[in-house]
Amino acid sequence: MVASDNDCFVCEKHRQGAAAPGGVAFEDDLVFVGHILPPDLEDAYLGYLIVEPKRHVAGWGQLRDEEAAALGKTINSVAAALRDSEGAEHVYTLTLGDAVPHLHVHLIPRYPFTPREFWGLSVREWPDAPRGGEVAISALIGRVREALRA
Repeated sequence: MVASDNDCFVCEKHRQGAAAPGGVAFEDDLVFVGHILPPDLEDAYLGYLIVEPKRHVAGWGQLRDEEAAALGKTINSVAAALRDSEGAEHVYTLTLGDAVPHLHVHLIPRYPFTPREFWGLSVREWPDAPRGGEVAISALIGRVREALRA
């Protein structure tokens, strides 16, 4: 059963706007971008962003053309912003969609000097990866926002 926008935590986050947990790196009528929050707020992998369509859809193939175009453009712009503002040397993008019935695209930066054994989905396990809590996330979101405006 697909959740409706009334009981979807992603839709609820969108309704919160600027007060959304993790902050808002970008938002318009079609797309929302925020930082992922782990259960332990002090140990977030910095720069791990989520790009979501504002309209409640469960997955790819359900977007309207203008939503798909906006999502793709936003993903590209946010990846460039992570490179520019955070020095990411690569940005992984993936969609899983198993646990949350609202389309969301993960953007996970890989930072310079990340050992090869931590590339890919293991990048967050690198012991020397940039990590932080709410203050560091807020600062990162501000830098990404600024890079998106540039």
